[in-house]
Amino acid sequence: MARINLRPWREELRAEKQKQFLSALVGVAVLAGGLVLGWNSHMESQIENQNARNNYLSSAMKGLDEKIKEISELQKKRKELVSRMKVIQDLQGTRPVIVRVFDELVRTLPDGLYYESLKKTGDMLSINGVAESNSRISGLMRNFDGSEWFVGPNLTAVTAITKGEPASKFDMSVVQQTPESKASKEAK
Repeated sequence: MARINLRPWREELRAEKQKQFLSALVGVAVLAGGLVLGWNSHMESQIENQNARNNYLSSAMKGLDEKIKEISELQKKRKELVSRMKVIQDLQGTRPVIVRVFDELVRTLPDGLYYESLKKTGDMLSINGVAESNSRISGLMRNFDGSEWFVGPNLTAVTAITKGEPASKFDMSVVQQTPESKASKEAK
């Protein structure tokens, strides 16, 4: 019988299958490497895209912060202007009051009495003057009581002047008030 050796054929088949396996393994490794590189580049592009969006948001937020600062400065300037306007309006509104106070001082002044000095501190008016008699000082106090512009006359001191004609120096204080207008009284 002839001897047939099947081993080399099996070895060749095994070698062929091993080559196919190795080539498939290399193909899978190359494909896996390609997939990893593709996934890596996709993730890097996503990260770059997100970083670009973050940078845009940061620059937009800086711009908004500057605008907020500008708005707060404008609001502060507005408040200052409103307060200035209020002061000016108050001054304009009270401008005729001092004229009326001086007019009322003259109206309440009885004959035989004159003022030497007037000093106003807040609403308190300090008066120094000279009168021919004490009854003239009493008349001045009654006139202040009857006035709408003055309340609470308070006589501080009366001293007699001995030189020349008989007279008395006096020191007095009175509170100046602005009377309510008729319209505001009717509104109440």
